[in-house]
Amino acid sequence: MASCYCSASIFLLSIAVAVSVCGGNFHDDFIITWGDGRAKILDSGNLVTLSLDNASGSAFQSKNTYLFGKIDMQIKLVAGNSAGTVTAYYMLGGGPERRDEIDLEFLGNLSGDPYTLHTNIYTQGKGEREQQFQLWFDPTSDFHAYSILWNPFHILISVDGTPVREFLNMESNGIPYPKTQPMRIYSSIWNADQWATRGGLVKTDWSKAPFVASYRNFRADACVWSSGQSSCSSSSSAPPWLLQKLDSASFERLKWVQKNYMIYNYCTDAKRFPQGFPRECYINSK
Repeated sequence: MASCYCSASIFLLSIAVAVSVCGGNFHDDFIITWGDGRAKILDSGNLVTLSLDNASGSAFQSKNTYLFGKIDMQIKLVAGNSAGTVTAYYMLGGGPERRDEIDLEFLGNLSGDPYTLHTNIYTQGKGEREQQFQLWFDPTSDFHAYSILWNPFHILISVDGTPVREFLNMESNGIPYPKTQPMRIYSSIWNADQWATRGGLVKTDWSKAPFVASYRNFRADACVWSSGQSSCSSSSSAPPWLLQKLDSASFERLKWVQKNYMIYNYCTDAKRFPQGFPRECYINSK
């Protein structure tokens, strides 16, 4: 693992960060991008709802782009029969051919069945790094915190403070890592009943529409990218999240989630990769 962190440590020598802390009002931090009125900013900017019906879904995106940060959002997912729906929450930067992306998608299901958290990491346009988890709680009865930590060492996805997925900086092994393209935060709700629930066997029941997801308590401790420059400054000390790695307790929690709640891992799908798994799978297994 130390070799994975070497290039990140060298990169850090060139920056210390004046961090921008955003959060508290969706009017200030986000814009509605599509949905023809189905996306709403409510409660004086403290709440966002996204709605899906048989005509359209809806979406919002952050006003800022970020180059490294710790991003937190509380989300309450679609309740009841949400089969066929996808609520996506992700960071994205770069063009289509070389995009970087940290992707969380919540796949709806029949009433009483667990939600699936579908994750993927794209670096320089290459994805196919899917891991899926069944959430160990009802994500529709209340708000829960979904966090993305992105620093030069690793990407860490957490749920209510519990890490569920880590993607290391493995540039020293020739595997690209997102560190030069600023990313924006996006969220949307849309119909994907051709694949989202049980491989497309269960279709969206439009009699249950509208399907509504809710958001609150956004916070970004991050470097904001604007007009070709970062808010990073050589005059300030680095914040804890920029240097954060998994401690032993967090690593054990990560392994607990992956042992008990992971239902798909591309690094164990031999049928998908008959010629051998992607290189990072061998590194991560050490």
